[in-house]
Amino acid sequence: MGSGPAAERQRGYQRSDLVLEMRYLIDTNIIVYMIGDPDSLSEDVKDLISEPDALLYASAESAKELVVAYRNKGLFAKRWKSPEDMLHSIEQEHYIEFLPVRMEHIFTYSRMEINERQCHKDPSDHVIIAHAITERMPLISSDSRFEFYRNQGLDLVFNKK
Repeated sequence: MGSGPAAERQRGYQRSDLVLEMRYLIDTNIIVYMIGDPDSLSEDVKDLISEPDALLYASAESAKELVVAYRNKGLFAKRWKSPEDMLHSIEQEHYIEFLPVRMEHIFTYSRMEINERQCHKDPSDHVIIAHAITERMPLISSDSRFEFYRNQGLDLVFNKK
């Protein structure tokens, strides 16, 4: 890979006022650990997400998964009055920006080979992976099935619990 701004964007870097910032897409499970079980985050992941120059993003698909978990399983229901409050808190207190899912992400998803060997049939996971591949952002996740997608362009930061 070359050098310069284009190569930096390909590796997830973004220039901002001459400061090189690193962008990460955070999987849903990492958001859950950040809020409810920080001990499930490896020291490496804790270091990455606490870096002052780290920009944390999550797919709108993760927001949907969190709302479903709030409604169906009571995830964080004792902490927040509504799923909307939960999402606002994630953005404001944990500095995670939710990014919209666009057609370019869905086109990437449509071209992906799915990890059938490990029965990885979760379409939300696939959309999140496609989001990371399309945006050329490293994806932080605890899901070991995501390794399969590295050869399709996924830059995976695996959280070893």
